[in-house]
Amino acid sequence: MIDLNNSGFHFILASRSPRRKFLLSETGLNFEVLVIETAENYPENLVCEQIALHVSREKALAFDMYALPANALLIAADTIVWLDGVCIGKPLDEQDARIMLGKLSGKRHTVATGVCLRTRDRMHSFFVNTEVFFRRLEPDEIDYYVKHYKPLDKAGAYGIQEWIGYIGVERIEGSYFNVMGLPVQRLYCELKQFIQNQ
Repeated sequence: MIDLNNSGFHFILASRSPRRKFLLSETGLNFEVLVIETAENYPENLVCEQIALHVSREKALAFDMYALPANALLIAADTIVWLDGVCIGKPLDEQDARIMLGKLSGKRHTVATGVCLRTRDRMHSFFVNTEVFFRRLEPDEIDYYVKHYKPLDKAGAYGIQEWIGYIGVERIEGSYFNVMGLPVQRLYCELKQFIQNQ
């Protein structure tokens, strides 16, 4: 077993997502949060996990590594929802959130998270996809969720760990934590490999 906290790296989570911060802290990793705002744009020809990979790399590349500790290891991530060949981002407002959830209702969609690990001399990316199956949601259920949980900061306008996940998600295929925003099991394994290969 490798103790990541004694690996000699200073870990930095390049995300202000409270869910990513919580999930990463649950692994026991010591890290700080540092964010540089980036426009989450991507070329139109990219699809599904390609989008998440591109945006996570851009988040990592926004940092001047020489302004960080020499042993800094950045962890940047981006999560998107892919439905019927279209990327579903974060809702603009509550009405947009209702529209998004209406589109997800009764359907299967893919949640893709791209993760980029970066040091001064290396960069490594990977992705994890999870299939999520929603039952058909009633309009009043969508209204209740949007009104009480305000999911405007979430891709696809929902958090699987919230009320909508309990009553609306029939099943998933893949990582549950990936749907929350960070595939921590895969990230742990990739960090171990990244450090061992230094």
